[in-house]
This record gives sequence, C-alpha cells and structure tokens, in this order.
Amino acid sequence: MDENGVRHQIFALADGTPRLYNNGMDQKETLARGVELVQAYRSELAKRVVGQKEMTDGLLTALIAGGHILLEGVPGLAKTLAAKSLAEITGLDFKRIQFTPDLLPADLIGTLVWEQGTGTFSIRRGPVFANLILADEINRAPAKVQSALLEAMEEKQVTIGETTYPLPVPFFVLATENPIEHEGTYALPEAELDRFLLKILVSYPAPEEELDIVGRCSSFSETAEKKGPALAPVLNGEALTLLRRAADSVRIDERLVQYIVSFVSATRPAAAWRPGQGRSPGSGDGLHRYISFGASPRASLALYRCSRIRAAIDGRAFVSPEDIKAAALPVLRHRIVLSYEAEADGLDSDAVISRILAFVPVP
Repeated sequence: MDENGVRHQIFALADGTPRLYNNGMDQKETLARGVELVQAYRSELAKRVVGQKEMTDGLLTALIAGGHILLEGVPGLAKTLAAKSLAEITGLDFKRIQFTPDLLPADLIGTLVWEQGTGTFSIRRGPVFANLILADEINRAPAKVQSALLEAMEEKQVTIGETTYPLPVPFFVLATENPIEHEGTYALPEAELDRFLLKILVSYPAPEEELDIVGRCSSFSETAEKKGPALAPVLNGEALTLLRRAADSVRIDERLVQYIVSFVSATRPAAAWRPGQGRSPGSGDGLHRYISFGASPRASLALYRCSRIRAAIDGRAFVSPEDIKAAALPVLRHRIVLSYEAEADGLDSDAVISRILAFVPVP
C-alpha cells in the first residue's frame, strides 16, 4: 500500500522485472497488463516447448476459465513436458498419474488404512490431492476409475469411505490420450468428456520447429541441463486473478450471445431448431444425419467464456465473430456424438462442426 492508501499487486515478468499493478486499473490498463502476462507465459513455455501455439494457448485459456483440458496426440509431441512446464510457470502443486487398465480408484483418490495401534482408520490421500493433475493416457483406465475422476473434476471433491473431502483450490486436470492405440483402452464416458472445457488436437511440428527440437536435445549429458532451463513462476495466483479480471472486462454483444446459442443448438436434432436462427443444417445439406447427439448448454457456456478469454489474450475489449469461430472446434469436437453415417462418409467432428458453422448466419 502506497502513501495514498492505494493497494498494489506486484508481478514478475519473464525477465524478472517487477511491475506494479493496482486494483483501481481501468479496462484498458487491465487488458494491457494481461497481455504482458500472456507474453511472459508464452516466453517461459517456449524455453521448453517448441511451437504448438494452439496447445499452449489452450492451456492458458483453460487455466483462466477454471476448466479442464484434454490433449490428444501421438507420443512424443511434448504433451507431458507442457504439463510439467505449466506447473513450474504457475507454481502449483503438480502430480502425474499414469492411467493403466489395472488402476483402481484408491490409487487415484486414496483409501482408508487400518491403524493397529489406535484401532481406527486413517486417511491416506491419493495423488489427486494436488492443484494440477496430469492424467496421462486417461483412456486406459476402467470405468470405476473414470467415475472417481468425474466426481473430482465436476464437484472438486472426492469421497473416501463415508466422508467427502474437498480438493485443493485451484484444481486443474490436464488429460492426454493417444489416438493411434486402441488395444487395452476404454472409451471415455460422454458425461466425463463434457466436463472438459477444451479438447486440443496436438499436431506434428513444422520442419523448422523440429530442427530446433533436435538442436536443443543434441547433448548426451544426463545432467539437469538435459531437462531444460528453469522456468520463472510468472502466473502466480495474483497474476491469474488479473487475467480473469481482464477476461471479465471484455464485452460481448447480445447478438453474438444469440449467435453462440444458435450455433450450439444447430448441433442438436432438427426439432431443436427454432425460426429466426437461420437455415437449419438439417435442410439442404442434411448434416443432422451425421449427428446422433448434439452439445449440451454446457457447450454454450464454454464457448461464451473461451471467446471472451481469447479476446482478452489478444488485448481486445470486445468479442468478435472470429473469436467464437476459433473457439468452436476445441470447445465442441468432444461434445457431439457422430452417427455411423458420418464414419461411413469419412467425416470427423471437426468436419461436421465446420459445416454447421457455414450454415449459421453471423450477425
């Protein structure tokens, strides 16, 4: 607090330079400070992770929104490295859980242990009691484990015996899955998939990015340097609070809110389509035959929040239709269930969503 009684918050940027932010900042200054923090985050993560902008921005978006994220990609694309690096950048307590077919719920949430000396049960907490959880290859665990994780993701709590225990705040699940291996895997329940704010498809790096990766990993040394440079905790709790305040300050026109609802409604059966929402995807192109089940209102909420965060990350005080379109694929690709007809015609979720985007009129 300064001599005028104004309370300040101090944030350290990537270069270690402290910046003084006060709680009385206007919207323009809040957005500007938010952009500085975003650049600091990107700069720190780039010390470990080469490229993968969609993944790195998706991690930040989910963190700001307080949601969970699902990363899908073949092995070796830095998904685990990104999770570990994010834990360093945020300073959060981190636990990695390797999901396997023989995993039990107790291995995840903990169990009751009989104490012979006292004649009572004591609680042995599992690795889920951490701020940031890496659920590695989440689709390898059976239904009981997925059920235990679902409670943790949705309710921010776990039940051991007859007692319910709250999880640390914040609680953030970063899950990965391998799309090319299906032996010994289990399809994730739709209810659990719907709890993930975003699903990011992690792609192969560009040739020039791969050259950079090879150059960084050319040493045969087994010293600490092989793990990469140390990262500064530029996204501490106060920094995240400021980023959320910046996202809260972003305006979204009522017509764009209607556009979000119209678009999400268009993923549902044709009976859900209402007059005034534009041409139904079920007419003409017959896209509804490719969809068995559409997205729930949770998708509308996620698209609304992510579009505002995207605008805040870019330092804009308003949401544009492009923000909504850019967020549509990661928000919806895991929330619609395709029919056998879509598989027969070689269409995936992204292709169907893109076609629906073309039908819903932009205000």
